[in-house]
Amino acid sequence: MKWDWNAVSGFMPHFWDGLRVTLEALALGSLLSFTLGLVWTLLMRTPTRWVRWPVGVVTEFVRNTPLLVQLFFLFYVLPEWGLTFSALTTGVCAIGLHYSTYTMQVYRAGIEAVPVGQWEAATALNLPRRRTWTAVILPQAIRRVVPALGNYVIAMLKDTPMLMVITVLEMLGQARLYSQQHFQFTEPITVIGVAFILISYLASLLMRALERRLVR
Repeated sequence: MKWDWNAVSGFMPHFWDGLRVTLEALALGSLLSFTLGLVWTLLMRTPTRWVRWPVGVVTEFVRNTPLLVQLFFLFYVLPEWGLTFSALTTGVCAIGLHYSTYTMQVYRAGIEAVPVGQWEAATALNLPRRRTWTAVILPQAIRRVVPALGNYVIAMLKDTPMLMVITVLEMLGQARLYSQQHFQFTEPITVIGVAFILISYLASLLMRALERRLVR
């Protein structure tokens, strides 16, 4: 097998376009999953059963169905109900919603790991409930769950190629399109594989740096 550097140089403009889309989907999907996951967690802790029950049903359904099925549903079924979004927006929503059901469990574990004495101290100081959550509980809980959230960022990165099935040309989509047009598969796919490794490694370094900063 001969390595063709001309194929690499020809693919690079497509690679940069795919990289931009991949990073955009990853950043927005991560932000959505972290935010929704925290919302689900707080809703599940409310004393009202009529809030907890539907949230539990929805999150269990999303967590136990494949991301690929959810992508197809959001992209092909919702337009029949009058809800139409761009392919990238649909992909971001699918990834964010799917992984929010996992980050929800991470937040739950972090909150439960906060010592009972912290709750008792907040009660003794007569802190309002909102103040207790924002100033006492959540800062300690989030500090504990940063490593686990970082793992899900990398998992979301590795799932971004699924967006190709709804016409989003992320990195793998660009590689597949270029390979089919030029009948050169080795170089584009190898470049994409190396790119995923490097991005995953950089993401892990950033999460470790954030963890160290929060521990201070």
